[in-house]
Amino acid sequence: MAIIFFAEKITFNLPHKNTYKKWIRSVAQIDKFHVQDLNYIFCSDEYLHQINLEYLDHDTYTDIITFDNSDEEKIIEGDIFVSIDRVKENASTNNIQFDEELKRVIAHGLLHLMGYKDKTSDEIMIMRKMENMSISIYPNS
Repeated sequence: MAIIFFAEKITFNLPHKNTYKKWIRSVAQIDKFHVQDLNYIFCSDEYLHQINLEYLDHDTYTDIITFDNSDEEKIIEGDIFVSIDRVKENASTNNIQFDEELKRVIAHGLLHLMGYKDKTSDEIMIMRKMENMSISIYPNS
């Protein structure tokens, strides 16, 4: 039942790790999911761009890439790569705090592992609603 946070090719230390872990489990529980083995890898734009090229054949920059490693329904096992560079830029562009954008992206990856998609406008609308709900249950400690 491990949730682990890593940094690759950047210096980044997620504050309040235990609070984030508890929150991630709470978000998963909304749809009766159980977090078995989840890794969040915080990285640079260049690092994530290389993963996008190598594994998805996409020559674009993105804020997040999620790999689902689960073989069982309602069990979350996966790797979520997050570009801290993109999170900072998106926060600035959208005129919101870095911490809020980071929570949105962390929830977004988890929601993908829970089966939420974001290809169509309807899916995007549902994903945004779930991201906002997820952020709203983050403990204010």
